[in-house]
Amino acid sequence: MSNLSPAEIQAIMRRGVPLAAEWEIEVLAAEAGTALVRLPAKPLLLRPGNTVSGPALMGLADVAMWAALLSTTEGRDDSVTSTMTVNFLRPAGSGPVLAEARLVKQGRRQVFGEILIRAEGSAELATHVTTTWTVIAPAR
Repeated sequence: MSNLSPAEIQAIMRRGVPLAAEWEIEVLAAEAGTALVRLPAKPLLLRPGNTVSGPALMGLADVAMWAALLSTTEGRDDSVTSTMTVNFLRPAGSGPVLAEARLVKQGRRQVFGEILIRAEGSAELATHVTTTWTVIAPAR
């Protein structure tokens, strides 16, 4: 397990994925293979209908999963997303969005995870995501 704070994981995440910094994604909590991240409201991320766009929600899910993974690895990671299944259940609205990520199984070669996305302040699930990450082996 990692002893990194959410702020330290956020800094690693923003360096590794500059889009996370541009979108100002915040890591609110990250420990023991779980993470809670927040995407603030930004007009740039809205689609017609005044709701957060699908690409923004998918990006948020991917970054949330990485935060959960970083919470188990002391901030070091050699994994890449290999699959992502996204189910859009309802519009997330135009305000801030929260993503809760958890590692379902962390193996030597693959990591399986789940992300639940809701509008901030809502109990209703907007998006359900499952993902698989592949651990890249060091070069020999």
